Amino acid sequence: MADPKGFLKVTERELPARRPVPVRIMDWKEVYEPGDNAVLRRQAGRCMDCGVPFCHKGCPLGNLIPEWNDLTWRGEGRAASERLHATNNFPEFTGRLCPAPCESACVLGINQPAVTIKQVEVSIADEAFANGWIEPEPPGRLTGKTVAVVGSGPAGLAAAQQLTRAGHTVAVFERDDRIGGLLRYGIPDFKMEKKHLEARLRQMQDEGTRFRAGVEIGKDITWADLRARYDAVVVATGSTIPRDLPIPGRDLAGVHFAMEYLVESNKAVAGDAVPNQITAEGKHVVVIGGGDTGADCIGTAHRHGALSVTNLAIGVRPPGERPEHQPWPMDPTVFEISSAHEEGGDRAYLASTVEFLANDAGEVRALRVAETEFVDGRRVPKSGTEREIPADLVLIAMGFTGPEHALLEEQLGARFTERGNVRREDDYQTTAPGVFVAGDAGRGQSLIVWAIAEGRAVAASVDRFLMGETELPEPVRPTDIAIGLQPA
Repeated sequence: MADPKGFLKVTERELPARRPVPVRIMDWKEVYEPGDNAVLRRQAGRCMDCGVPFCHKGCPLGNLIPEWNDLTWRGEGRAASERLHATNNFPEFTGRLCPAPCESACVLGINQPAVTIKQVEVSIADEAFANGWIEPEPPGRLTGKTVAVVGSGPAGLAAAQQLTRAGHTVAVFERDDRIGGLLRYGIPDFKMEKKHLEARLRQMQDEGTRFRAGVEIGKDITWADLRARYDAVVVATGSTIPRDLPIPGRDLAGVHFAMEYLVESNKAVAGDAVPNQITAEGKHVVVIGGGDTGADCIGTAHRHGALSVTNLAIGVRPPGERPEHQPWPMDPTVFEISSAHEEGGDRAYLASTVEFLANDAGEVRALRVAETEFVDGRRVPKSGTEREIPADLVLIAMGFTGPEHALLEEQLGARFTERGNVRREDDYQTTAPGVFVAGDAGRGQSLIVWAIAEGRAVAASVDRFLMGETELPEPVRPTDIAIGLQPA
């Protein structure tokens, strides 16, 4: 185990400092300063190597957290990387982007701040890349079977890497001009610089995975034709239909979905020319939605030079401490200040948007909002509490309702659940034989760790479908629920 007395000697969490706000909003680099290796080892040494390590189930990947904490504490970085990659294809992504339900399940968290699992994880991955320990793992033999993976987000990439290493010939199709899905265009660089994505894609190419960007399945190639060309198909298109806010003034110029804004910004940061780019420069910005996507919009608006940023959430402000109805080891809903919130702006809770107000040019000039009250279990605007908030740019970041249906249904006969997700069996297979689904397209909007876990699991199901048996790991099934997370 790690330091047997570590959790007694070091009782506080230590994380790398964030770069000063006035400095970091001038660029798109990641917000954190380089970490101190001595601090990292000290934090890893706090891991108690519990008899029942609940952190394993807090994470759907089943990461071997006590093992790589111990190896980090001992200074055995390469061995720590091997143990980390045994269960997680992309720890450099999860270490930056996952909300870390493993830390909520940490046994030390019962009466002390939890081990900084997420920071240890990303530090192991970064050290492994820096030292050249991340090498291609091509298969020893080819099976002669072919698999098409549609969608290049974390679920699709995880499935593709596992299937390639199993010896199948895998092609990943992506309708955007670059591979990466939300990792490429949904996540701002201040949360994850794209050099980390590029490094992993190079490894996958060297292993034999083939990437086909700029190809939209259903239009450029029909789903039926794709299924005919390949021995199996994996649908990993994500949950891409944004939840709308159909109130008066929704069609005004200046009211956009969050992803419209983030995609254009990420393309501009990558050096692309973006005609008529949606920008927050010199504008009063209102972001509707209190989740991670909303925070990404806030941080982006700061870097664009917004005059003001206001974040509206319809729900109650979460408590500052773990609530009684979400005891350990559940993943609690608590109030958090992300790096984007730290950079400025106002946050309002129990705020219902009633109407978008227009100027003479047909552009949004303000929002009419009201306090939220609960009537018969419904959240409704409270009469007599209306007020106006100036707004030149409104970004709707209220989450996603599911995958796109029409072409999958018309061309493959795919069926959907009542919640709008692609229907699947316990082996991830859809109602179309030989077509499997993983990640948000089948699960609904969820966490990056669930996407990678399902990508790994669907690869095992596809391998078994093609070969009759499999040695690939199956960390989760569609019906599994991690501690504290809700079913899809």
